[in-house]
Amino acid sequence: MTASVNVPLNSRGKIASSLPAEQLAEITALFEFRRAGHSLDAPFYTDSTIFKIDMEAIFGQHWIFAASTAELPEPGDYVTVDYGPYSLIVLRTDDGGVNVLHNVCRHRGARVLTEAAGSTGNLVCGYHSWTYSPEGNLIHASAPGETKFDKSCFGLKRAHGREVAGLIFVCIADDPPADFDEAAKIFEPYLAPHDLSKTRIAYQQNIIEEGNWKLVMENNRECYHCDGHPELACSLFPTWGLTEGLIPTHLEEVWNRNNEAQSSLEQRCRRYGLPYEVVEQLDTRIAGIRISRESLDGDGESFSPDGHRLSKKLLGDLPDFRLGRCSMHLQPNSWFHFLGDHVVTFGVFPINEHQSLVRTTWLVADDAVEGVDYDLEKLTYTWKQTNLQDKAFVELCQQGAGSPAYEPGPYMKSEYQVEAFINWYVQRVQEHLA
Repeated sequence: MTASVNVPLNSRGKIASSLPAEQLAEITALFEFRRAGHSLDAPFYTDSTIFKIDMEAIFGQHWIFAASTAELPEPGDYVTVDYGPYSLIVLRTDDGGVNVLHNVCRHRGARVLTEAAGSTGNLVCGYHSWTYSPEGNLIHASAPGETKFDKSCFGLKRAHGREVAGLIFVCIADDPPADFDEAAKIFEPYLAPHDLSKTRIAYQQNIIEEGNWKLVMENNRECYHCDGHPELACSLFPTWGLTEGLIPTHLEEVWNRNNEAQSSLEQRCRRYGLPYEVVEQLDTRIAGIRISRESLDGDGESFSPDGHRLSKKLLGDLPDFRLGRCSMHLQPNSWFHFLGDHVVTFGVFPINEHQSLVRTTWLVADDAVEGVDYDLEKLTYTWKQTNLQDKAFVELCQQGAGSPAYEPGPYMKSEYQVEAFINWYVQRVQEHLA
């Protein structure tokens, strides 16, 4: 379901138009003369004005992953999603759709809902009790002595929301990018067999990383650093991102084992009619995407030390636990792992130029019982440890970007997806600034 925007949020003009000519020229030059194949100049990670431009050009214009279907199972359920200066309410409606409302009271701007998640009927602002319907219409406001107060003029501002294959996306632009429909057609067949409508939340983790959101995304887009993830390396082949001719001697045996596992996985996928081919359009479309189904080490079932399943319950109508992982990257703020026994979603929500919230959610079958069908600590262990390790890596990079000695360094061949993400980012901002 797509909600219409009843107040144009971008009508006040672009941030760039308010900058002094000299500052705008400097920022424009940073984008225009960005050196391909190298990391960005330091201001991209440290400058507050560039962060504001990111919020306007990227998070203010594109579809952002917000939550999963399992987080809003019943009418009235909601989550609040905060990034940069924005706060949104994502609310399940009585007809099963999703409404997205700006979490800003139309009286004096107070936050209407202050919890990260919950269930509500009408939305009541805690300051002066202005009350809104789930559609955002103002239905009650005490107005003693007011004779010309028209409640119809003071509804909550709305944004766009849509739900695809159990994932919920939001967009605050007046006119969202239309090619998201094409991206959805690509990933929906991969995700549908996992049937996220029949999952529930096993655990959700929020980590604040002391790093710019782009550093968080760059870190995720390569496995050059995966030697630093010993728990993940038990099941995820550390040769991910490498191709023939790039395999170091100490990983040749792993590479051969990976190829054998991938061949076996593809045979099973063909038998079951599951898509597995790599689709990689990270910087060749506005809704940048990469999706594939890839083998796991060991038993090939899940993120465990031996690759064995972590939940006894298969998801959806999947016929087999040995289906590796269906992994998806979506620009600009999310990545996902869909396995036979559980799903892990990751969303990155910028706070400011040097802080980002990383939200990780583990989903299991809705009839899986904790302590009977799965052990919560074992289910979450690998990615809890990996997240902490990634947090440390991102923060090292943020510290380095703040040094006068920093200068952009070259990406290795195995880091081509980092280059694709940065290329996508630069293209989108330049289009916005044009």
